[in-house]
Amino acid sequence: MQGTILVATAGQGVLRSSDDGATWSRIGLRQDLEFDAVVRCLAVHPEQPNIVYAGADAGLVRSDDAGVTWRRVDSPMNDQTIWSLAIDPNDADFILAGTGAPSRAAVFRSTDGGASWDRLPPEIPEFCAGVNRPRILTATVDRYDGKTLWFGIEEGGLWRSGDRGDTWERIDGTPATLPQGVTNSDIHCVVVLEGPPKTIVVAVVNALFVSQDEGRTWTRTDTREQWGIYYTRLVKQIPGSNELLLGIGDATPGTTTRILRSTDLAQTWQESSLDVPANSTVWAFGVHPADAGLAFAGTKYGHLFRSTDAGRTWIKEWREFSEITDVAWTPAIAPSPEGH
Repeated sequence: MQGTILVATAGQGVLRSSDDGATWSRIGLRQDLEFDAVVRCLAVHPEQPNIVYAGADAGLVRSDDAGVTWRRVDSPMNDQTIWSLAIDPNDADFILAGTGAPSRAAVFRSTDGGASWDRLPPEIPEFCAGVNRPRILTATVDRYDGKTLWFGIEEGGLWRSGDRGDTWERIDGTPATLPQGVTNSDIHCVVVLEGPPKTIVVAVVNALFVSQDEGRTWTRTDTREQWGIYYTRLVKQIPGSNELLLGIGDATPGTTTRILRSTDLAQTWQESSLDVPANSTVWAFGVHPADAGLAFAGTKYGHLFRSTDAGRTWIKEWREFSEITDVAWTPAIAPSPEGH
């Protein structure tokens, strides 16, 4: 491949390879992101592939050279842990960021590329029943309707905005109050597919919920009943398509995992093949529109897999990592640190 692979970790910052995975480098000294930082998420700029954002324990940081050097983006999130980032693919100045444990969970918005930020409603409780302090695991901008935004909280529900984030409504509930709804508050991931019909896919801790009527009604698939393992970590859209990747495992961190693939708007799924068993649950997928066939998958305990056929088959990379939290790749080639 031509480009840079980026692996975010909980304790080793962001590691990168610009030679197709042959060698790997960590973050250098005297930067705003420490080489042993906790980094929770990555986002590649949709128009300038050399620009990468990372949500970390220092707040929001940005690299303009595909991950070699990092500077903090001054914001109300300074020194808070950012768990999720979403950049509007049709308006790269619009960024959503979600914080969480050990920080207070909150949603922030920038409409000027990170120069200024607003804290958005709602006010999220400091504690919750399932994970002590909640964290915003997913934030999504609907690329087909830019007014619609989503975020999901572990644990704290599924939230939707129809006005670019000015106001929000919580749309999950219990089976008694919402029999055709998202009936689990432990939200892991939200993906919107163009269709037709337009399809919203929500991963909760033990199920997938699919809506094809803008979230008015939902169809539930229990992952334990369907595939024998329950921990539903994430779904990821293959760029430029209606195809999806699904990562599930037997627990967190887990000891086994499965990657599945759908080509029919999450109606049916086919299992992908891994050349060797993974050591834990798949925790992150990395894709980019520059090559829809190329994808990376990182497990909780540090295995990195590569697919060159849009997720049908996977081969483990030689390099193993500490706890992987996110994976991305960009067609921009990171320069040698010696050039700085």
